[in-house]
Amino acid sequence: MFATYNDHLKLAPQQAEQLLSLSVQEFLSQSSVQALLKSLDVELLRQTLPTAGSVLARQLPPFYNWLKSELGVANVPDTPDHATKWVVNFLNNQESLARLVELHRPVPQPAMERAIPKLVAAFDDVENGTRQEWQKAVSALCLLLAVAARDRDLHSSNA
Repeated sequence: MFATYNDHLKLAPQQAEQLLSLSVQEFLSQSSVQALLKSLDVELLRQTLPTAGSVLARQLPPFYNWLKSELGVANVPDTPDHATKWVVNFLNNQESLARLVELHRPVPQPAMERAIPKLVAAFDDVENGTRQEWQKAVSALCLLLAVAARDRDLHSSNA
């Protein structure tokens, strides 16, 4: 997971660990996180949605099977349609980061963290500029999900 953040977000392991120790609210209010999100080439992402959609349609079913069989994640979607729709709606300002966190709340933290490199790697075969931007975007969204999972687990163990 840390190698993924280093490769695609240019975060050293210590920086990533520091961000992962924050609450979701603290994470989202960090100037470095705001700068990262603003650095995403949303126009390129919008233009290449068909490419991303085909990657997700092809790569998510085996990824979901891996989540179920290898990581024991119980609530796994039957199809990649929800992920593709969420990405489209997010890029069209019709979906929120809070909703992304809510949708992934049931995923245990260890499974979330193990799954991140595999999900980002789903874009490995995409052409270079598009691949880099999608892997950066997916890495950034996964970092948020990892922060949320750690935050959730910390608060549930303190309850």
